[in-house]
Amino acid sequence: MRRILRENGLSIVVLCIFLLFLGAESVAGWQAYNDELRDHGKAAVGYGDFISSGRFIEATTENWESEFLEMAAYAVLTALLFQKGSAESRRLTEQEPEQRSKRSSGNAPWAVRRGGWVLKVYENSLTLAFLLLFLVSFLLHAYGGTRDYNLQQTEHGGPVVSMWQFMRTAHFWFQSFQNWQSEFLGLASIVILTIFLRQRGSPQSKPVEAAHSETGTG
Repeated sequence: MRRILRENGLSIVVLCIFLLFLGAESVAGWQAYNDELRDHGKAAVGYGDFISSGRFIEATTENWESEFLEMAAYAVLTALLFQKGSAESRRLTEQEPEQRSKRSSGNAPWAVRRGGWVLKVYENSLTLAFLLLFLVSFLLHAYGGTRDYNLQQTEHGGPVVSMWQFMRTAHFWFQSFQNWQSEFLGLASIVILTIFLRQRGSPQSKPVEAAHSETGTG
């Protein structure tokens, strides 16, 4: 168990924090939603009803959507672009790595040994995975948002809409863009701040003694 925790501690702790905050979000959101219902003279709903509601699905997945978009974009942009002095950039003088022929090596992933189109897909599999997760979250955001929007429309005597109609509303895109812009602000912050600032022991930081112009962490 100690070895498992040591070798996988980062993933375990991050996932535990995610679950803790997700649970806290659901409880706080449930209480806030019931407060809103009471203010309008309506009966409160149970916790299970809230976490399966459009309100919770929309609020949660619109944030997941922006995170996965950020990661997909970052994987691509850091492969193509440079930033002098940033720990998040490849070195400016770095040569393109030569294709290493390890297809006969038992340590290389199966896709590398297989080659061909399988290798081409594998070479971009990180970005593709993030884009798939973004698409799933984007559609869940639209699904949850449609349910919540239609509930409010019904309460106010307005017409209900389909998911595709909801996705064409300013309401939907306002939710999306307000999350997307914040993610890219975060990316810009870490790219720029790692030029001048340090965190001893972190692989996201240059060595404390490194010059500001030094690019990359290696």
